Amino acid sequence: MERCMSVSETLKQMSGVALTGHGGLEMLQYKTDLPVPEPKADEVLIRVGASAVNNTDINTRIGWYSKKVKEDTNAGATDGFGSKVDDDASWSGVPLQLPRIQGADCCGEIVSVGENVSPDRVGERILVRPMQEAFGSVRKYQCSTYGSECDGGFAQYAIARSNEVLRVESDLTDAQLASFPCAYSTAENMIDRVNVRAGETVLITGASGGVGSAAIQLVKRRGANVIAVCGEEKMQQISELGADRVIPRGSDLLSELGPDAVDVVIDLVAGEQWPQLPDLLCRGGRYTVAGAIGGPLVEMDVRTLYLKDLSFFGCTYQPRHVFENLIGYIERGEIKPLVSQEFPLCEIGEAQQVFMAKQFIGKLILLPPEDK
Repeated sequence: MERCMSVSETLKQMSGVALTGHGGLEMLQYKTDLPVPEPKADEVLIRVGASAVNNTDINTRIGWYSKKVKEDTNAGATDGFGSKVDDDASWSGVPLQLPRIQGADCCGEIVSVGENVSPDRVGERILVRPMQEAFGSVRKYQCSTYGSECDGGFAQYAIARSNEVLRVESDLTDAQLASFPCAYSTAENMIDRVNVRAGETVLITGASGGVGSAAIQLVKRRGANVIAVCGEEKMQQISELGADRVIPRGSDLLSELGPDAVDVVIDLVAGEQWPQLPDLLCRGGRYTVAGAIGGPLVEMDVRTLYLKDLSFFGCTYQPRHVFENLIGYIERGEIKPLVSQEFPLCEIGEAQQVFMAKQFIGKLILLPPEDK
């Protein structure tokens, strides 16, 4: 197959953000002289329209995924956790290859393709699947994160494997589309894994964050009832988003709801309140988790787990159908984007500071500069 001329053959440099090490915001360096990447076989080159800020970007920057870290995310969100985390501070538990262009969310347009990819894909409007199959692995649950194990969307141009880049037909803006991939696929994966059914009652912790607010829409889409937990100042907005009941963060959940009150818990927080969650589940209930912003270490009475026949699901790996389903929901208008604020990519430090303050609902979007 004849190779299309790459943008990198006509445009040599681009702007982007390089993560140079684990630590504070100073580790994010905005550069205007990064080389435009060249798509290899089975890859495509994307002109990035928009990306977004996620917990995983900050967790990776500060090294929170290291097993040496016991604190919650905010404990190191500004300054990091020091060099002690360098050996295992990544999703995969191996040293991160630096410098790295982060950005798990990526909306854009295919502008050139490598060998084995049809030139007809040039011009497609796309979303990149953020949680991808691990390259070269045939084992289930082996995966890699876009913007962590490979460069991601915090740049004007990005490379991705063609089979991980899905076409999307939508009238939404790039900023709106960029709000979906990471947060909504994480939420949909959790909901899919525990098979949320119509009429069930689902408790969502951290409901005002990107994943939590996505989960509200996706659970309601399946006809289930939502009990959301969030900061008191955000309760009205979360109710308007579709939650059937909203409980202020920090409340005694067992006093509010009583034991055996919910069928499913979608947890993004963990932390000190975690021991109440198994007691809230009915017999045969399901617990699913994809975050621990309140702290990764919890105390559990194992008797509750087996005496109530509970099922626990840790959710990182995403089967391909999860993202394909998400594309369908977007195209049919079954879910809506929640964009709180837009920032130019060069202001990523300010965007992450706003993110860490947690005074918003939905997603913070990063817009790269247009080509000159």
